[in-house]
Amino acid sequence: MGQFALVDGNCFYVSCERLFNPGLEGRPVIVLSNNDGCVVSRSNEAKALGIEMAAPAFLMKDLLKRHNVAVFSSNYNLYGDLSRRMMSVLGRLAPRIEVYSIDEAFLDLGETPGADGWARGYWIRAEVLRQTGIPTGVGIAPTKTLAKVANRLAKKHPGHGGVFVLEKPADIEAALRALPVGEVWGIGSQYARLLAGKGVTTARDFAQLPAEWVRRNLTVVGARLQLELQGVPCLDMETLVSPKKNICTSRSFGQMLTDFGGVSEAVAHHAHRCACKLRAQGSAAGVMTVFLHTNPFKPGLPQYNPSRTVVLPTATNSSLLLVGHAEAALKAIWRAGYAYKKAGVIVSGIVPEHEIQLGFEASTIDIGKHKRLMQAVDALRGRYGHGAVSVATQGTANAWRLRQERLTRRFTTSWGEMLELGG
Repeated sequence: MGQFALVDGNCFYVSCERLFNPGLEGRPVIVLSNNDGCVVSRSNEAKALGIEMAAPAFLMKDLLKRHNVAVFSSNYNLYGDLSRRMMSVLGRLAPRIEVYSIDEAFLDLGETPGADGWARGYWIRAEVLRQTGIPTGVGIAPTKTLAKVANRLAKKHPGHGGVFVLEKPADIEAALRALPVGEVWGIGSQYARLLAGKGVTTARDFAQLPAEWVRRNLTVVGARLQLELQGVPCLDMETLVSPKKNICTSRSFGQMLTDFGGVSEAVAHHAHRCACKLRAQGSAAGVMTVFLHTNPFKPGLPQYNPSRTVVLPTATNSSLLLVGHAEAALKAIWRAGYAYKKAGVIVSGIVPEHEIQLGFEASTIDIGKHKRLMQAVDALRGRYGHGAVSVATQGTANAWRLRQERLTRRFTTSWGEMLELGG
């Protein structure tokens, strides 16, 4: 029987912060979302205080101060780099890996007769900790869905040392009896309500339903999940990342903006990021949408939420061209007298870079020159960091940037912010 492992970082953002500040061990720690708004990561000590995910930080000021809770802004550069290191380690520990999220990956451990699942789990956990410093939870089972269940149990039962293995039929049945059906991976709230109406409350109840009823009411997706819970592998390892059909880059501003220049810089930044993402997957976009939002939580202010979609003359991934089109779209929807809270750019109509259909504009644009220039830009970004090269219209004022008052250093991605050791 084959084995799958689900490995995820424990309180990942918190663990990244603790890695460079060991004094945080044992202390309640939380990490906040964009603009230092809501809780997105909590240490176990913070959970014990009753701090919930997505809880607004400004409502907990007294609690945070009373319990000496360490509070941090999201450090996306640091977390992203440590995620890449963690996935690189996992990629060397198994024949195949599927990166599921920033801190989560499935491993296909293959079929190894007589292999001790518990020993493999502890080995995986120890290697990730040794090579990255990130503590993980490891769930191992015959299918991906059961590995999700096992990973949940690894967190629920810390006495097992961060590992849990489901392979014996009796253990699998006991785990499914204790798991609410709404918490099964892939069972959303709509399906959970449907199943509750049929008296199905646990994962075991779902696994024992007639297969024909499941396929008729939950489609092929539900049928596969049922088989997975029965120990039959049905979900393939997605080892290749499919090119995205559309890409959106947007961000709320650190403060509301009323001037065109500040909003224009933000839109230029988002268009540049879309271009970089297109080039990273070898694609080009033929359609662009630019949108603005005022603040819906301030109903006393005038509200205006426009958008503009344009079909580009020729699909492109050039930062210069996309920024230019984005600025033109912004000018078309801009209205003075509003306080804007968010802007964004969406690119769609995505095609492989080598399949671009040349339009009339191609005769006036040196496409080869743009391609060579973007290759140089990406090489510099790869060597010196994402912010090493930018388009001039992105500006330098950065009045739109996120509010990150508790941001730690980019210890692993910036020479000027690396950890310093005393002599």
